[in-house]
Amino acid sequence: MSDDDLYIYVTDREGHKQKVDALSGWRIMEIIRDNELPIKAECGGCCSCATCHVYVAPQWLDKIPPPGEEEVEMLDEAFEVEDNSRLSCQILMHSDLKGLEVTLAPGTE
Repeated sequence: MSDDDLYIYVTDREGHKQKVDALSGWRIMEIIRDNELPIKAECGGCCSCATCHVYVAPQWLDKIPPPGEEEVEMLDEAFEVEDNSRLSCQILMHSDLKGLEVTLAPGTE
């Protein structure tokens, strides 16, 4: 599968769902930001803030690695954390994630 075939779905805080092109090896946060969607991502992917917090659609949770200790600590500082909360800077795009669905969480805009 080429990168031309990869995409994710991002739902913004107003409920608008958008299909965006994705590149293998890129962080989900980078894909969201580079498609000019409203995400702060203040630390640029260093896992030192929670401004790239997203909710991963339940059907995708078992397809991504569990959060590491640093991510769990950062999520403790995020707003409205749920069981499906993740930092999008900690999820790397690859072919098995084609069609991944995420929703921007409060505090990311």
